[in-house]
Amino acid sequence: MNYTYNNDDILRKSFSEYLKSKKLRQTTERDAIFAKICQTNNLFTPDTIWKQLEDDHFHVSRASIYNTIVLLLDAKIVVRHQFSSTIIQYELKCIAEQHHYTICTSCNVVSEIKNDKINNHFSGYKISKFASEYYTLYFYGICSKCKYKQMHNIMKTKE
Repeated sequence: MNYTYNNDDILRKSFSEYLKSKKLRQTTERDAIFAKICQTNNLFTPDTIWKQLEDDHFHVSRASIYNTIVLLLDAKIVVRHQFSSTIIQYELKCIAEQHHYTICTSCNVVSEIKNDKINNHFSGYKISKFASEYYTLYFYGICSKCKYKQMHNIMKTKE
């Protein structure tokens, strides 16, 4: 499924209206950062956005990227994922509504789960006295590579 929101007028209009409501300017830098985020189909960090902009020969400070992400969080266009105490990544909310993740507690690799059964199970779930906007599931554990390494190390120590 393609989630590219490169030319999505709805997101662009939503961000423009948010900026106007906060009496903030719609700068060239904010527009470029926003456009690059909308082109991202997956999780991103401020550094990955900065690198992509630099690769496009568009020079912008990391502070501008962080500040724009804060605005996008407040506008509810972007969501923040804190997979561990050291791993923080972001994602467009319209994409995050459909993504779930496994996080290896050994190597910190984050992988997306694509499972319609999970989506179908939770899509109609109602919580009393609570209006849910979206949900994301995180499964923490050990990936197969780390599990193999652990088992291999156990076998070595028994020899």
